[in-house]
Amino acid sequence: MNGARSLVKTLIASGVDVCFANPGTSEMHFVAALDAEQDMRAVLGLFEGVVTGAADGYARMAGKPACTLLHLGPGLGNGLANLHNARRAQVPLVNIVGEHATYHRHLDAPLTSDIESIARGVSGWIHVCEDAQSVAADGARAVAASYGPPGQVATLILPADTAWESSGVPADPVTPCSPALPSSERVEEIARTLHAAGSSAVLLLNGSALSEEGVALAGRIAAATGVRLFRDTFVARVTRGPGRGHVSRLPYFGEQVVEVLDGVQHLVTVGTKAPVSFFAYPGKPGELTPDGCSVHCLAEPEEDGRGALAALVEALDAGKIAPAVETEQRPPLPTGALTPEAIAQALAHLLPEHAIVMAEAATAGRPIYSALRASAPHDWLDLTGGAIGQGMPAATGAAVACPERKVISLEADGSGMYTLQALWTQAREELDVTTVIFSNRRYAILEMEYHRVGVGAPSERAKSLFDLSRPDLDWVQLARGMGVDGARATTAEEFSRELARGLGEGGPYLIEAAL
Repeated sequence: MNGARSLVKTLIASGVDVCFANPGTSEMHFVAALDAEQDMRAVLGLFEGVVTGAADGYARMAGKPACTLLHLGPGLGNGLANLHNARRAQVPLVNIVGEHATYHRHLDAPLTSDIESIARGVSGWIHVCEDAQSVAADGARAVAASYGPPGQVATLILPADTAWESSGVPADPVTPCSPALPSSERVEEIARTLHAAGSSAVLLLNGSALSEEGVALAGRIAAATGVRLFRDTFVARVTRGPGRGHVSRLPYFGEQVVEVLDGVQHLVTVGTKAPVSFFAYPGKPGELTPDGCSVHCLAEPEEDGRGALAALVEALDAGKIAPAVETEQRPPLPTGALTPEAIAQALAHLLPEHAIVMAEAATAGRPIYSALRASAPHDWLDLTGGAIGQGMPAATGAAVACPERKVISLEADGSGMYTLQALWTQAREELDVTTVIFSNRRYAILEMEYHRVGVGAPSERAKSLFDLSRPDLDWVQLARGMGVDGARATTAEEFSRELARGLGEGGPYLIEAAL
């Protein structure tokens, strides 16, 4: 058995049974091992950003890592943006990067690069395999390392000769570390604080605190104390809808965060940190905690946020208190002009039970989060790291993880062009994804930011850098070129009809919403 075969067998034994891949010459022995091991599903992405983004979306919904297969340093470099997003999502991901054979590296062949340095900015764990006999054990350690806590990108660099040489046997799985609970003293202190503070306190949630159980626990705490519930602006996953509690989303712009937190005297973080502005702006604060507000940490990101909430419920004697939950409220279908609000209304009317919504709709998608609040039970996934081009790949990975659930991909037209190759993978794998392209033909967020940074009104020359016309993108033709059927909607009625069609049929479908 060679190193690649022992590695694949070890990954499967460790629970990793999906590989999103864009291989090259150095990875051919790993490909041969995939060919021999039927228990590992191999999914091809035509661009490395699709591969890494799909692995992120898969981990969010499966609760375990997939592995990637990337070709040397340039392949890893092409996938970095979505590895950055995965790092910010704190998901487990095993990132396998091929390398030149150990004895070939010193020759400085054209594709030679410093793979470790490229990986360092997005990886919580990095290891270079140096001999075939250790490859399997290295793979088992990579899987365990990916779980953290918190979840992280574990990058395993695999020189070609360590993959093709004889290795012996697969390795046993390594048990991941479990997240720790906060001390009872910390929990008791925060319980006393919330009892006294009431509605002047906020719980800010992320990570496992936003699971269905975590949201229910937070709801009990809110019912017992009057504390308000918020979540970070962009999170990996949050459960929402009828029968579940509501957690408000912190706004994107810093001044809006300052406004919603005005008067808060105690901010309790669970699986996150105190909020900061996404960017620096002249004359505006970067730290967004109100003056005079005390920040308390119930659980660090590497700790058990859900367990911490359970401990706090017990300390407050709130276990028998019923949390507030949403009741189903679906609006009628919209009519007239096609606007972001009309799209949100149509989605709220037609949203299937237990759908997965991947949101990268940018400025045009702002009404949707609140519109779906009580529509139907669903999971909401965000663009976590701010690097656009995550939406369609993450939707692809989520559909691989949950083939029985409808996935809805909300995509801005500018962001979508970064990784539209994900549509091809959706078609090839027959994934049940309905993609909505918000086609306003501009980078609208940059128009806003141009004004916000204080450089005045843009000239026509500056505006051209935010404009996506001349020529206009034809998303229906682009999708069909990738094997995905679709249609263009220009009115609310047309959009509702096409959305119903996409949601009612199996397989991928794309709607270009002309705004």
